[in-house]
Amino acid sequence: MIIVDTALAKRESEGRPIKVGLVGAGFQGAGIALQILTATKGMVLCAIANRRIEPAIAAFGQAGITPKVAHSAAELNAAIASGTPVVTEDAVALAEADGLDAIVEVTGSIEHAAQVVLAAIESGKHAIQMNAELDGTVGPILKRKADAKGVIYSFSDGDQPGVQMNLIRFVAGLGVKPVLAGNIKGLHDPYRNPTTQKAFAEKWGQKPAMVASFADGTKISFEQAIVANGTGMKVARRGMLGPDFSGGDPTAPLKPLEETVAAFNEHIDPAGPGLVDYVVGARPGPGVFVLGAIENERQKHFLNLYKLGTGPYYCFYTPYHLCHFEVPTSVARAVLFSDPVLTPAGGPSVGVIAVAKKDLVAGEVIADFGGYEVYGVAENIEPIRAEKLLPIGLALGCSIARPVVKDTPLTWDDVVFPQGRLVDRLYAEQEAAFA
Repeated sequence: MIIVDTALAKRESEGRPIKVGLVGAGFQGAGIALQILTATKGMVLCAIANRRIEPAIAAFGQAGITPKVAHSAAELNAAIASGTPVVTEDAVALAEADGLDAIVEVTGSIEHAAQVVLAAIESGKHAIQMNAELDGTVGPILKRKADAKGVIYSFSDGDQPGVQMNLIRFVAGLGVKPVLAGNIKGLHDPYRNPTTQKAFAEKWGQKPAMVASFADGTKISFEQAIVANGTGMKVARRGMLGPDFSGGDPTAPLKPLEETVAAFNEHIDPAGPGLVDYVVGARPGPGVFVLGAIENERQKHFLNLYKLGTGPYYCFYTPYHLCHFEVPTSVARAVLFSDPVLTPAGGPSVGVIAVAKKDLVAGEVIADFGGYEVYGVAENIEPIRAEKLLPIGLALGCSIARPVVKDTPLTWDDVVFPQGRLVDRLYAEQEAAFA
């Protein structure tokens, strides 16, 4: 958003920076902190919350700042009021703290993140997050609560869903109808787990289960689900189409994106709501793309002149996503322009269900996204409700109640739920509101 830099420069010159609290100081959280602290005019990172205090301290330390450690909500509020950088282990206290314009949530959790985002919304703060798992599970009800409070609830720019939404808005602004929003992947193997992905995770300083959730399809299922929920799009079938041009070999030469998108043509209905999907083994990756249709013959002539071909579907793409680099822009869009990057348009259109990664036996506990027990698959909300399929965002922490065969979708009757979880209450409220 080109206008954002001017607006932030104005806030800088006026001495009225946007005041931000960050929840989560892991791989992405630390990157966001560095970006705000070193590269974003008109914005100040006031506080960081993390369940272990040391990473929060280290995140400020990247910019040569030694923060105060707050042991109570009162200490936290006092530090923010005085302009003293501060860290805390109490994320909810940070979400409720005085003097902040926005909270950025980047924990990758579900229950903890739900508590934080809800607290931020209820205390009148804009909530910007990079948590597709949370958004794809209870985003619509959180959006409704944010609307009631007059604040913005938004996924962030920089990650692939936000970049897709920017591209969708751009394409629609040209008068071209977006008919498919796509993600570009280098690998899809639903049986990857923390053991298989350990070496890669260690190389890049990430958690093995998180990396496994990228490889096993859970992450992309959530990412495409929240794009669907922001646009009303659907999936063509359970799990999406996901044409794979790698031949199962992630080291194989990548095929130009323009040569792969025809694989979607027979599944596209130009009169329908559009589809979300992905392709494996295409370049440029890890970018995103949008396929669009247009009826005007004269405009088709110009699109061909400008090297987009003869249709029937025209391919627009962004060849990269820059993750934490673009998060401050998302905060500024919310605070200064009330413009969410990506937010649910209403009730859920697509959800992500849990599918057995192996034969499951009674008593096993579903521990992580990308773990050993289940992988996530995108599905339209209608069959999820009709077949009582279990959202994977609710599955974490559940124990298996009866045997489930490998590659079988789990139902609500297949698990025993922990008691007293906020996320379960939010999901029930969401279903009551939208089903």
